[in-house]
Order: sequence, then structure tokens, then C-alpha cells
Amino acid sequence: MTDTTNPLFQPLTLGDLELPNRIVMAPLTRARAGQPGDVPSDMNATYYAQRASTGLIISEATQVSQQGKGYAFTPGIYTPEQVAGWRKVTDAVHAAGGRMHAQLWHVGRISHPELQPGGDLPVGPSAIKPEGSQVFISAESGMVDIPTPRALEADELPGIVEQYRKGAENAREAGFDGIEIHAANGYLLDQFIRSGSNHRTDEYGGSVENRLRFPMMVVEAVKEVWPAARIGIRVSPTGSFNSMHDEDPHSTYRALARKVNEAGLAYIEVVEDSFQGNHENGRPESVIDAIREAFNGVYIGNGAYTREEAMERIEAGRCDLVSFGRPIIANPDLVERFRRNAPLNEWDQSTFYGGDERGYTDYPTLDESQ
Repeated sequence: MTDTTNPLFQPLTLGDLELPNRIVMAPLTRARAGQPGDVPSDMNATYYAQRASTGLIISEATQVSQQGKGYAFTPGIYTPEQVAGWRKVTDAVHAAGGRMHAQLWHVGRISHPELQPGGDLPVGPSAIKPEGSQVFISAESGMVDIPTPRALEADELPGIVEQYRKGAENAREAGFDGIEIHAANGYLLDQFIRSGSNHRTDEYGGSVENRLRFPMMVVEAVKEVWPAARIGIRVSPTGSFNSMHDEDPHSTYRALARKVNEAGLAYIEVVEDSFQGNHENGRPESVIDAIREAFNGVYIGNGAYTREEAMERIEAGRCDLVSFGRPIIANPDLVERFRRNAPLNEWDQSTFYGGDERGYTDYPTLDESQ
């Protein structure tokens, strides 16, 4: 199959951004920000630039405040030093011909007092402990249990919305091409969206309309900084990671997709399947249908995709782009390997989170392997 017939290598216009192929680097937490200060470093710039041949890079989840931090060594985008560090990264990606969005993140309840300002409890929509969820708080800590969070007061929410708006502003200053709102994988916005973690009785809980109110406040805030054509959102309708579930994901995510469509966002990235846990056996096709029927923008499929399945589902109209995680960790030249249908390096899961160059910037390309 040549590039002219391979759906992975057809260009696509994402909002107003021209992508040369349909292969996206998924947002991947790697916990290697420079210390002190959670500042992106030259090593991070090298890592992302190595993968700039993808149609789009979505940065690792990047906390919009200290309150939004849930793990040691993850990068922030709320201090001048962090913004300058991200500028090194985006400059390197652009020099290598790539395009890059910043993923804006607040972990909500998935944190620990040792990571929070003043040793405070983590916050969430409701005071519900995420059973079985753990975080790491230092290089030596190992995984530690998460306490029951404090439920946010309604009058605190505008301040968190402002954290996202400022994060979006800082992403512009740092040279990103756009932003992705992280509303997946059991973090703060996902906690508000899904019924299992949101038991509020005020205007931010109960009905689907109410549960979507706070996430859509964030959408509107970042639209004050970026045109909607440069904004996407990530969701995980059936993901179980971080003790998450929703009673009716079809209705919830149809409603969210409709609102995101009305807001004019460029794309929805959907975690359809995950090695971290999924309530469905495989891809939730009926939920995917509900989202695609309600959203007219670009649909990015994510989760356990192979080259062949990505080609098949793009060709069948099940998705427009596919974001790859573990394969792109282990294969900086994944685009070229897919182009040639060449063998892939195997990933080393023991080096996914934290550490140095090993398992980060030292995976060989095809040319280096020969």
C-alpha cells in the first residue's frame, strides 16, 4: 500500500492547522520534568523533537496549578520558568517540522497532601475516595494511597476556571500551536462529568446538564485565549482508571459532544480502550456512535491501536486521526515505520514513569537499528 492509498498518510486539516498525516502522538505522562519547579528541560525537548514527524504531538498532561498536581516530576505551565522550559520544547518541535498542542490538566482528587499547597487535602466535586487509586510523591515513595478528597465549594470553581484560562495563555506564550483540555482518565473535569464521582446536589451535580456545567465553563474560558479551531478535548467515556464509572455514558457523552460541537472545538480525542482499565470489552462502539453523531469536528481515536486497525477504522469513517501511546514511546520514528510497515521496537514499561534518558530518548530509529 502506497502513501497515496494508505489512509494514515492522507493529510487532514484540524481546525485551521494542516497535518501531513493521521498519526498523533498521544498525551503521555512520563514524569521527567526538571527539578526543582517541574520545569521542562533540554531532555524533554529532545524527546518531543524526535517524534515531530507525527501529524500532531499532544503534550503530556501539564498541571495548571500546584493544586492541579497529582504526581512527582510532572510538568507545570503556571510559572515563568515552566513557560520558558516549554518554549524550548516547542522551538525544538517546530525546528523539526512538527506541530504541538499543550494538554491542560488538573488532577482533582487524584493527589496527596504532600503535593498540595500547604499540605491541603486534594479536591474533587464530591468527598468520594477513589478506591484503589495511588500516586507517587517522590523518587523514593513508591505508590501511596490517596486520601478522601475535600469537596469543592461552588464559589471556588471560578478560581479553578481561571487556572485553566491562565494555562491557556501561558501555552500561547510558550509557543504551542493549540491546546487540549484534559477531561479524561479520572482527573478533575472527568470527575465532574461522570455520575460515579459527582454526587453534588447543587447546580454542578445531578443531571447531565449540571455535571457538564463546570467543564463547559473551562471550555469557554480557554476560548477567550485561543480560537476554537485550536482547541480540543480528551474524554474517556468507559475508562475505569482512577475508580471511575458513569451510569449512562451514551447519554452523558452525547450531551458533552453536542455542547463541544456548539462551542466549535476542533476535535474530541476519545480514549476508547486502555491498558489501565475499561468497562467495555474492547471499543465502546455505541458510545463512539453517539459522540460522532453529535460532533461535527475531527474525531481522534485512542487506545491499543495497531497500524492495521488504525488504517481500517479511518477508512471506515470510525475516526479521522489515531493517537498512539506506547508504540510512540518505543518508536520515535513511528511514522516512518508505519510508512514502511517495518517492525516496531518493544517498549520497556519499567521506564514509563520517572528516570532519565533510558527508555525516554534512547530508543533506536530504523536507521540506527540497521
